[in-house]
Amino acid sequence: MSCNALDPMPQAAAFRRDADEVMHLSRIGCSHPTRLSFLRRLLRRMQAESWCFDRPLWDIDARGVGRAVYRASGPVRSYCLVAFAHELPPEARSDRVIATAWDATFALFDGTPTADDLTRLAANVPLQEAGRISPRELSLSRANRSVRLFDHVVERLAAGQQPDPAMLRDTGYLMRTTAVYGSGKFGAADRGMIANRPELSAPFQAEMLSVWLTRTFTVDLVNHLAAARGGARATRLNSTLRRTLGVGNSTGLGMAPFLVRHPVLLNNWMLAREEALARVRAQARATETSIAAFETALAAAIDNADEWHSTHPVQIAKLRDLRDGLARLADHVVQGWVPQAPLPWNALWTWGQANLPLEAQEALLALMLEPHGDLVDGLADCMDADENRFFSIDGAMPVATMRDILVARYGWALDVDYDDPANSARFWYISEEKLEPRLGERFSEPGAERELPLDVGRQAAALLRALSDQPGALPIAGFLLTHPEHRLMVRRAQISAGHPFADIRDNLISANMLPMDLLRCKLAFFGATRFDPRSDRWLRINLFQGAPYPDEMQGAGTP
Repeated sequence: MSCNALDPMPQAAAFRRDADEVMHLSRIGCSHPTRLSFLRRLLRRMQAESWCFDRPLWDIDARGVGRAVYRASGPVRSYCLVAFAHELPPEARSDRVIATAWDATFALFDGTPTADDLTRLAANVPLQEAGRISPRELSLSRANRSVRLFDHVVERLAAGQQPDPAMLRDTGYLMRTTAVYGSGKFGAADRGMIANRPELSAPFQAEMLSVWLTRTFTVDLVNHLAAARGGARATRLNSTLRRTLGVGNSTGLGMAPFLVRHPVLLNNWMLAREEALARVRAQARATETSIAAFETALAAAIDNADEWHSTHPVQIAKLRDLRDGLARLADHVVQGWVPQAPLPWNALWTWGQANLPLEAQEALLALMLEPHGDLVDGLADCMDADENRFFSIDGAMPVATMRDILVARYGWALDVDYDDPANSARFWYISEEKLEPRLGERFSEPGAERELPLDVGRQAAALLRALSDQPGALPIAGFLLTHPEHRLMVRRAQISAGHPFADIRDNLISANMLPMDLLRCKLAFFGATRFDPRSDRWLRINLFQGAPYPDEMQGAGTP
């Protein structure tokens, strides 16, 4: 990875965790957002570069129907969220991906749209998948109201009163998105068109910008509807309560395979996070400022855990572990931790590994990064990847070298009995209806013949068996001439040889695999909070809760 911020710090080498410790579903399924998360990277950049924000169009009627445009202007380019507000009958409201109507639909436009652009977008964006957008658009999204809270806020503001703070904290958002599409989907700009722009080079920056501006739209909409209903007695949502609101998101299996399909990207995400932790652990001393910031972050994490609820039994157990672990951590910080001792942050981490459950260990990781922005924030610039560089197979590699790689990188997969139904119980496929990834039950549902190649462990074991009787000096290209079915795994193994965090080291087709662990890992890198599974295959989260709004970016503190 060619990134100056990732240049090795010799003193951190001894504190780097091994991929075999980190890359298991049990741990990545406990991931927490950190200051390296993509939404925080976006906010820091916009603040550092003094971006300007305005709303050049607001054409919303008293029913809450119409259009609006929000503009974010950086040093070189501007981007506009084009928002369409709709009147949606209650019976048509659905968070499922198969929905065909929404309370609001959005596109992130590259530049400032003309009247003709708005006309074109008005004919297509509300249709979402059924419409078509152009390379001038960087993302396409939609959202539904959180009806009970949305109506409560409008009613209170219309009466000149502020909404119930407890209700705002409990729900956490006025609208939740059900999809945010980018990277060429439905005609939008391909990733390659924007990847070299500094402000969008990091992963998912266009999507994060779209969601952040959507958050402002949701607040503007309730203020507008309250004014239309209440007239002169109406008030606006105050800034303190406004900060408690983010944008909700309902998402499911569609994003789960991403981590498997993008091994170099996953490696870079994890490598940056692990390097950040190692750098903090390697610090010889803890400053008074960093100690105070850590204690502030810990108090906020305890409050967040108390307000974070779920009805899913797995998540209920994790929340119990988190609350108990954070309480033990708080006691240890007061009674046991000696920040004046040598390597104090490493001592704190070592204690956490020995005394905290995984959920609280991963929370501790996020808390330890929080006071050390100067040390770790530059690593956020190292989390993109040019995956095309690693697509070509090195056909000259000897079979013996490939066998060595498989044993070294995929030892976790080689002794699994994939003939046992429990170890091959699931299969991944693309749904015909929505063209999105789904998970099937191999022995009770049809479609296994259309299985996606996400069974990395089984592929690795099969490749090693196929190579067992091959001459060690044979070039792997010679093997693939007669065994082309192993091309994907050969390429992946060669990638893994130079990217230790490229693979999740668990069987992704086993009966006990929980897709929610994949989802949580990816969403934590986005910066999502309040992870709330509704089953093992779909969930709700919150984005940008507590973050500044456009009008607060100056003087809002470092995000």
